[in-house]
Amino acid sequence: MSTMHRVAILDDYQGVALTCADWSSIIDRLEVDVFHDTLHDEDSLVERLKSYEIVCAMRERTKFTSSLLDRLPNLRFIATTGSINRGIDVHHAKTKGMPVSGTSQGGNSTVEHIWALIMAVSRQIVKEHNNIRDNNSQWQTLVPLGLRGKTLGLIGVGRLGKDISKIAKVFGMTTLGWSPNLTPDRAAEAGVTFCETKEQLLKASDIVSLHLVLSETTKGLINVDDLELMKKTAFFINTSRGPLVDEDGLIEALKNGEIAGAGLDVFDQEPLPLNHPLRTLDNVTLSPHNAYVNDTNYETFWKETVENIGSYLDGNPQRLL
Repeated sequence: MSTMHRVAILDDYQGVALTCADWSSIIDRLEVDVFHDTLHDEDSLVERLKSYEIVCAMRERTKFTSSLLDRLPNLRFIATTGSINRGIDVHHAKTKGMPVSGTSQGGNSTVEHIWALIMAVSRQIVKEHNNIRDNNSQWQTLVPLGLRGKTLGLIGVGRLGKDISKIAKVFGMTTLGWSPNLTPDRAAEAGVTFCETKEQLLKASDIVSLHLVLSETTKGLINVDDLELMKKTAFFINTSRGPLVDEDGLIEALKNGEIAGAGLDVFDQEPLPLNHPLRTLDNVTLSPHNAYVNDTNYETFWKETVENIGSYLDGNPQRLL
């Protein structure tokens, strides 16, 4: 009798992991359980995952620290979506002889979502939508921000920043760029005007969009003092990682009208707690960390996850991180 391999699919919020790809090539060798929620407490995670040999992780929703890995004696293989997962201690997994496989990405979802948030906050789409749905007798209540002639400040000008800059030019916007490592030559190559300091960019921009990797050096890069430098009419966009920004400071800036509003896809804690103050503010547009989520990406993610599990079962793990 062939051995059945126990698989846990984690954080499948939409319940689509088993339908976005064809699992028929391996399903007869697997016992699969799908979990639709995210656990943060390590003891709870150990209790949930202690019997599984294979775990499928959706990006960084569940964190696999060295201490958690040490407490999962049956875990032999992690299949994560995406080509990088900073929520997994990949180095520690390697020391335990535990391969971690990733996937490629199938679309341009994050660029689309960044621009969707820019349009949503500048056009005040959510507020006016709610006014209509709530039967507000006042037909129009707000004056949207016109983008032509306005300035978009990009903090981080990598692949995403370059693509956003191209779109901004279609709308007739000026684009500025700054990051701790940005040079004038790289800014020129990306088609943005180089700012020597973060302060220069924040003061000049009508919309600020954050595109940096979270690390010890970038954590809290945007603080209360930075937000006070922005125009009171400006909007702040974050689709990168929540801890890049002092979240308490951002909440106060939004409450006090230091900035006009924000479009946020990422938060310090995800899912965002039900009693979180950001849920109560009327000048913020929120999305549930789904900038990378669309049908194209999910099809690629799960198709290659199936391939990665099959390769592991055959003794030849592929796409190793």
